[in-house]
Amino acid sequence: MILDRILPFARTLLTKAISQGDIAIDATIGNGHDTVFLAELVGEQGHVYGFDIQKEAIDSASGRLQEHNLQDRATLYLSGHEHVQSMLPSDESRNIGGAIFNLGYLPGGDKKIVTTPSTTISAIEQIISMLKPEGILVLVIYHGHLEGIIERDQLVEYVERLDQKKVHVLRYQFMNQQNNPPFIIAIEKRT
Repeated sequence: MILDRILPFARTLLTKAISQGDIAIDATIGNGHDTVFLAELVGEQGHVYGFDIQKEAIDSASGRLQEHNLQDRATLYLSGHEHVQSMLPSDESRNIGGAIFNLGYLPGGDKKIVTTPSTTISAIEQIISMLKPEGILVLVIYHGHLEGIIERDQLVEYVERLDQKKVHVLRYQFMNQQNNPPFIIAIEKRT
């Protein structure tokens, strides 16, 4: 297949935006795969800040970071992503190269614990204000469950209203697949 699938495309966007020494945000740690990926991108001089409300996500990501000897490049918070701005050190809060959200629920976890539109939109607003020019925020939207449909609809409505003079907004989606496949919304801060 020539077209990038959803997760590889998300990583392509982040690779283009994040440089060695940057700050990156994993807004929904999940099982820690993106946390490790971001820690590799930011290099020894950069740092990743990760957020999740489930201890099992923090534990999983911590283990993965240790397996790759990257634990010094990341700080993980047992907290919702809507607190991102208040939890980042102030000297690092304006050098964010990229951020990723995998919305929905923790794979293999409790499907009743899901991301919500209000906290996600709050986090998006905060991160946009902290992104460096040409920084990218990637939303991977899983909408194969009722809460995911509600969140999808509110997020799409929200991002369609973002000021085009401040950000570019992209939707990347396979249109002919069954079972509500995930899609990406990418937000790039303009220079």
